[in-house]
Amino acid sequence: MTRRARAFWVEAPGEGAIREVELPATGPDDVLVRALFTGVSRGTETLVFGGRVPENQYAVMRAPFQEGDFPGPVKYGYLGVGVVEEGAQRLVGRTVFCLHPHQTRYVVPAASVTPVPDAVPAGRAVLAGTVETAVNALWDAAPLLGDRVAVVGGGMVGCSVAALLARFPGVRVQLIDADPAREEVADALGVDFALPGDAHGDRDLVVHASATEQGLARSLELLRPEGTVLELSWYGDRRVALPLGEAFHSRRLTLRSSQVGTVSPARAATRTYADRLALALDLLADPALDALVTGESAFGELPQLMPRLASGEIPALCHRIRYDEEDDGTGTGA
Repeated sequence: MTRRARAFWVEAPGEGAIREVELPATGPDDVLVRALFTGVSRGTETLVFGGRVPENQYAVMRAPFQEGDFPGPVKYGYLGVGVVEEGAQRLVGRTVFCLHPHQTRYVVPAASVTPVPDAVPAGRAVLAGTVETAVNALWDAAPLLGDRVAVVGGGMVGCSVAALLARFPGVRVQLIDADPAREEVADALGVDFALPGDAHGDRDLVVHASATEQGLARSLELLRPEGTVLELSWYGDRRVALPLGEAFHSRRLTLRSSQVGTVSPARAATRTYADRLALALDLLADPALDALVTGESAFGELPQLMPRLASGEIPALCHRIRYDEEDDGTGTGA
């Protein structure tokens, strides 16, 4: 008996389709997961959809359960929440998070799923991968009590960082974005908001997540002497120019990168990838983070949805994909 499911594939840059896929048998160390929700990570996934992953980054950018290769055909994604239907008894019936592409059902090793805490709704748990990025960034940045912090870029990652910083005692955080509509999200997260020209300066730390050359330049301008910009943006195949010939050296500024592909060196001796993800899921008990989910569509709409997300026609933070029983469609066959 063959079991089948349906998955979203990037067939070629700018072109997506839903394919029928055959599921492998569930081994003794595997679980079968039925998808409830996935999230579209608008920054990274739209770069993948547009075929804009640089060739020298193909290996680095592979998702854990990716099939195919860049620029396509490729099955990509990493914000999945579902229910375990078969496998380890301790997991059967549990809602779990998995770094899996958009697919109605899938078989993965049991060790690759993380139970979602009871206090976290399944629909919010799709944010776990992004909150995990924010956790890693703050392990890298290590803000101190009373720091003055700006987050430049009110996208999914920037808003997640701002939300976590708002919990730090004595830390004053301002979210900065060129889109005034982001003020509503900032209010929901409990942080101050400003347009780039109105932002407070003299910041101890600036976290940059706008993925724009202008945003990075503005981040440097907002620092106090000897302050640090932590760069979270990923620019794909674009080159970025910086004003390093102005006050960069005389003010002894620091620009450093952070990347979720490795656990922050500041925590690597005591924390694992699993620890980091479990922490991110625990932090999602805060209902304020629902503000990061700005739209929802059915799985079958993905081929038409992705071009609109990639073009900015839908100005989403996290766009959530909903899976209904009829999405699986194909069932079993001989």
